[in-house]
Amino acid sequence: MVHVGVPERWGKEAAAPDERRFLEGPRSRPFDLLRAVRIFREFMHGFRALHSIGPSVTVFGSARVEEGGTYYELARDMGRRIAGLGLTVMTGGGPGIMEAANRGAREAGGASIGCNIVLPHEQEPNPYLDRWIEFRYFFVRKVMLVKYSYAFVVLPGGFGTLDEIFETVTLIQTGKILDFPVILMGEEYWAPLRAFIRERLLARGMIGSEDVDRIAVTDSAEDAIRTIRECMIRKFGFREMRRRASRAVGSEPAAPPPDRD
Repeated sequence: MVHVGVPERWGKEAAAPDERRFLEGPRSRPFDLLRAVRIFREFMHGFRALHSIGPSVTVFGSARVEEGGTYYELARDMGRRIAGLGLTVMTGGGPGIMEAANRGAREAGGASIGCNIVLPHEQEPNPYLDRWIEFRYFFVRKVMLVKYSYAFVVLPGGFGTLDEIFETVTLIQTGKILDFPVILMGEEYWAPLRAFIRERLLARGMIGSEDVDRIAVTDSAEDAIRTIRECMIRKFGFREMRRRASRAVGSEPAAPPPDRD
């Protein structure tokens, strides 16, 4: 489903039992065929809804961060700065870090997109979305959050945020997507993860030194936005960047980059 404006029934529909059964082992061929059709339709709805949003930066992070906190304000600042480059800000559309990034984009006059996941428990939307779309399947939603983005900004979060970090980095490592920036913000929060990557994964040969460099960590919004801007110009051909983006979803950015695929 595609929605414009503030959603009234966001995530209020409980997941159907057949969706849970889909991942519980073999089912009848008609059952699997129907699920495949539903998944295909969900992909097509996503492609149609997001096709015209322009180059994006996806911001990941916890829904449990309170307004006014350090990480909330950092995400809000990043949303403003990303929009200032003429890029769309895309999030999961919920509260916390997601709200903050969408809010910053809205305040800067930029485009603000949310990709929601339907869960059994009710979710609250954030009121700073120009457009939002619901997905039933996590893997479809994750494709959409990656497909249209030229950089990924990650603020503190839990299991879902960790999943999104490693999913994205794995796609880059294996060449499934290009070498887009993955920027973790909040050095103190991410310090144990960085240590694990270096002292376990790298030290024991599970990854290469180039894989460590795929993840940048900073507390500075200026450094993060500089990394994104340099990537957009150097790798993807932006000749100039807008100081502020249009609120109109689907408007074309200045000097769009070549096909990211």
